[in-house]
Amino acid sequence: MDAAISPSRASDAPYLSVTIPIYNEEDNIPLLYQRTRDALDALKHSWELILVNDGSKDRSTERLDEVASADSRVRVIHLSRNFGQTAALMAGLDHARGEIVIPMDGDLQNDPADIGKLLSKLDEGYEVVSGWRKDRKDAAIKRNLPSRIANDLISHVSGVHLHDYGCSLKAYRRNVLDGVKLYGEMHRFVPIYAAWNGARVTEIEVTHHPRIHGESKYGLERIVKVVLDLLVVKFLFKYSGKPIYIFGGFGLASFGVAALVFLWALWLKLFDGISLIQTPLPTLTVMLFAIGILSILMGLLAEMLNRTYHESQAKPVYRIGRIVQSGLPGLES
Repeated sequence: MDAAISPSRASDAPYLSVTIPIYNEEDNIPLLYQRTRDALDALKHSWELILVNDGSKDRSTERLDEVASADSRVRVIHLSRNFGQTAALMAGLDHARGEIVIPMDGDLQNDPADIGKLLSKLDEGYEVVSGWRKDRKDAAIKRNLPSRIANDLISHVSGVHLHDYGCSLKAYRRNVLDGVKLYGEMHRFVPIYAAWNGARVTEIEVTHHPRIHGESKYGLERIVKVVLDLLVVKFLFKYSGKPIYIFGGFGLASFGVAALVFLWALWLKLFDGISLIQTPLPTLTVMLFAIGILSILMGLLAEMLNRTYHESQAKPVYRIGRIVQSGLPGLES
């Protein structure tokens, strides 16, 4: 889903924005609102609660409208259909106005009382604080074991070591999220984007409750999606500015293997008396050579698209942390 244009942030914007995707959680909504409201009121900060209805099929729509009509600090966004958790979170982020943005789940397994702990950790100088469900109340084999494997894989590939990428309860400073667009299952990778762009990222233990109402929307098939999205994230970070390196590198490697296979075929012909038509090696040589040419051409095409993307929209290929100039303090951010 393409992200909507963020609304302008007025001077009376709240300090905290809590955004929660909702999908078929009609029994959880009243208690979710009550617990979240009580936790936020205790913090003595201005706040807003953004509830994103991700095409629910039950009575969640009516329950959400009731909450919004009773509290002006609550905003409900009804999506036209079910787009998935990442798209729903993106909708919430696009409409959040606070300096601190806190996404969380709507199934009551995250505890809103932990928001204060996240804020305290942010005050230590971090831009991102991720929740860690150390004592997780989910099925050990179906949920916990695949999650642990996925977290280890993500940490190893990304170089950003967190115990629990799947925990939705996180706290972000606004500047970390500016310009972030999420697709697929990539909401869990926001700390990686932030760390790669120089943000300080940490995690703290948070409470995890067993589910009271409803059923989990996620199964083992999500591991496959996470792995594929991880490949995309790694590629975009490392090669989006120079795609010819990976496509061209693969093409040159194909040329090299094609040359070795051809030499092997010649060796068999000259020294073992095996005719070229008696082995599949000549065919394999031609296939590898063709793959190499196509890969290089794809790399050149990707380079053209990359330049069109940056130049047509005047998008820089760098990200500025801050600018300091003596006598002009307004430049320092």
